Amino acid sequence: MARQLGVWLFGNSIGTLMQTDGRLAFSYLPEWLTNEHATPLSQSLPLQAETFDDRATRPFFAGLLPEGDKRRLVAQALGVSRQNDFALLDGIGGECAGAVTLLEPGQSPSDAAPADTVRWLDDSDLLKLLAEMPRRPMLAGDGDLRLSLAGAQDKLPVVVAGERIGLPLFGSPSTHILKPAIEGVEGSVFNEGFCMALARAMGLDSAPTEIRRVQGQPYLLVQRYDRLPATHASASSTQRLHQEDFCQALGVPPELKYQSEGGPDLAQAFALVRSATRPNAPQILKLLSFVLFNVLIGNHDAHAKNFSLLYTPRGAVLAPLYDALSTAVYPELTDKMAMKIGSKYRFAELHARHWEQFAASTGLSPAQVKKELKRVAERLGAEARQYHEQFAVAGHTHPVLNQICELIEYRCATTLRRLAMSPAQAEDETDTQDEDGSSP
Repeated sequence: MARQLGVWLFGNSIGTLMQTDGRLAFSYLPEWLTNEHATPLSQSLPLQAETFDDRATRPFFAGLLPEGDKRRLVAQALGVSRQNDFALLDGIGGECAGAVTLLEPGQSPSDAAPADTVRWLDDSDLLKLLAEMPRRPMLAGDGDLRLSLAGAQDKLPVVVAGERIGLPLFGSPSTHILKPAIEGVEGSVFNEGFCMALARAMGLDSAPTEIRRVQGQPYLLVQRYDRLPATHASASSTQRLHQEDFCQALGVPPELKYQSEGGPDLAQAFALVRSATRPNAPQILKLLSFVLFNVLIGNHDAHAKNFSLLYTPRGAVLAPLYDALSTAVYPELTDKMAMKIGSKYRFAELHARHWEQFAASTGLSPAQVKKELKRVAERLGAEARQYHEQFAVAGHTHPVLNQICELIEYRCATTLRRLAMSPAQAEDETDTQDEDGSSP
């Protein structure tokens, strides 16, 4: 027997998600297809009368859910199978990324949330929440909460009003994402907070972040770029904007987010931005700036789910930078980038010719790429040191920040030196690396 969930977008009933014999299907409602303001749920789910099968449906909807061990713990809290996307969405699909909400048939968002409702937290509540998140992601199983965010890291949608933090109840929209310290990743809160602030200092469009503490325990607040304040008094306090990550837009399931596992590469990422946005030139340059920044700060986890399209009233744009963390400062984490630059996964192996390969594959000018890379590399190290000092003045100190600055300075200097090399010099350096397995 088929099970169903109503799919809502911007508070409009647009379609039905179905599960039959363990397989998903999605169809748009006829009245949505005839609506002059109808928009598709995803680039991979264009407006059409025909029903989408499991292969087409699953990437978008599974892409709304937590991943890895967090998915297992959510399933455990809900008492369902971790492989059951439908049951997981039924349990936590009320407040998702973007403007999509999933509800039981016959329900509407106004029924689920008659008014914006927030469970405000005091310091004791917040400490308990931080302790509980690793064991029960998304606080799954709490009857008043249906919260979902993609990714394998602990995170939670929250409402922030000044110094107050609360939980959005009954499908109400959140305003921020709360991220506690990542277990086993020393100083992760300071690392991500610093890298995100550094991106803004470099002029990149990045999500605003704030480091806070509760009884000495640090956590990160990331302002949601897919939420906007109301434009008039009668509207709810927060409005949703729709978004989707690159895996969802390209129809790739979340477990294949890494290029080495069959996931999207940078050529596909640039092609997506080129086809989905108008005018696309500013968005392509924006994506280029994200790629260069991630490489130079050592963010090796910049996979396809860490880039998104944001759907604004003026059309699709590349979403602000998010989840920027220098993973390269941790020796225990992989030195392999989530997406190749040219033919190389590792920074130690990158030379000018690999940036030329990257430019050719993404439809960019090699001269333009190298000019922009040189510009960023000449400035980023000094900017990082300056921002490190500002962080210290603000009371945000941690040894990892100096390590990040040193890594950035090394990567910038190495990049500038290699861009200035002749092909013969680059070949000699590559031979040296091959012999001793290390960078010079």
